[in-house]
Amino acid sequence: MKRIVIDAPAKINFALDVVGKRDDGYHLLETVFQSISIYDRLTISLKNENDIDITCNIPYIPCNEKNLAYKAANAFIKKTGICNGVGIQLYKRIPSQAGMGGGSSDAAAVLKGLNKLTGSKLTSDELCDIAVTLGADVPFFIYGGTAYAEGIGEKLETLPFSKEINVVAAKGRGGISTPEAYKRIDALKYPIHPNTQALRNALKCGEDIHGLWQYCGNIFEEVTDLKDVSAIRNIMRKMGADFVCMSGSGSSVFGIFKSLGAAWKCRDVLAKKYPFAVCCKTTDK
Repeated sequence: MKRIVIDAPAKINFALDVVGKRDDGYHLLETVFQSISIYDRLTISLKNENDIDITCNIPYIPCNEKNLAYKAANAFIKKTGICNGVGIQLYKRIPSQAGMGGGSSDAAAVLKGLNKLTGSKLTSDELCDIAVTLGADVPFFIYGGTAYAEGIGEKLETLPFSKEINVVAAKGRGGISTPEAYKRIDALKYPIHPNTQALRNALKCGEDIHGLWQYCGNIFEEVTDLKDVSAIRNIMRKMGADFVCMSGSGSSVFGIFKSLGAAWKCRDVLAKKYPFAVCCKTTDK
């Protein structure tokens, strides 16, 4: 039995904006993604039975066709015509409903893992063609690192990796419904937009991300009313974060720290109050 172990990184959004809506109802985005060193771990194997079997360490995660990892395996099988079944052991560290892309990263990891296991030799662009059918930010995780995305997330531009920086990420007990968040975005009369294009262009020119916080931001913060989000933001600011922002449509918050010691102190304070708090780094993978 062939098997491969692959780590699936989380992401944060240095900038996230909603700039329009398509006729089919999908919202048009502009965002700058960044991979961070928090990972789910997937053990992917080929088996003789022609089915897809998933196990997970988190009881409430669905281990059926609702799981993006399952959908990714099914889409890969249809694309390549492989006759094997697939087994996926999923060990999750990335929280759900956090805006950190855990499920999307798992899906991308399945596509990349099966591509290696089966010797299918699909290009990254071909994997992205499958990925975009699974979710708006799944294509980003085929590449990782730093990237600008627009459209519904499928139009990707790889950006230079600025440098490794200290990140504290935390999530409270509440989650945010993405469809509801988009409804609230649509109802905004005077939304405040981050300057995503200025951030994109500066990063393309190789500028240090530490000098670009004035361009960063997340429009979804304007429609988020979770008390934990506000409380976590305040703690990070008080403990010396250079920049604090919500990731994705929520409900995790991340803070950027120049000092690793300050980052760990903040993480320790947050870990006493909230179920998820980690200190990590940005990564180019």
